[in-house]
Amino acid sequence: MVKVEELYSMKQTCEKTGLTYDTLKFYCNEGLVPNVKRDKNNYRVFSDKDIAWINSLSCLKNCGMSIIEMKEYLDLCLKGESTIPKRKEILDIKLKELQHKIAELQESIDYIHWKHQFYDNVLSGKEKYDSNLIPTKNDD
Repeated sequence: MVKVEELYSMKQTCEKTGLTYDTLKFYCNEGLVPNVKRDKNNYRVFSDKDIAWINSLSCLKNCGMSIIEMKEYLDLCLKGESTIPKRKEILDIKLKELQHKIAELQESIDYIHWKHQFYDNVLSGKEKYDSNLIPTKNDD
């Protein structure tokens, strides 16, 4: 018995991927979802493999890839296994960028924790208030 491939409407695909209708339509119109099938009414329909690819697109977008970069990555994917080294290189660059952003975010989080502790200490009387922006009695 041959398994019939289940196909999903735009709305169902949006629900499965978390994309808005407009974003999915944009991705399709930009050629980022190759070989989109159409039903008898000429509406786009998507397979499970399409949905997996669309989820990959969302991840690539979250990694900071532009539409142009996503198209370049897609072109490599469509060329097959021989392009895996180049795809890995692209992903390695994005990974380094993301790791740098994480480090920057961690510095910001550490600053906020430090500032909260400073404010708590000032409010509890453990520390005198000192400002870099306004003169205090100690600055005279």
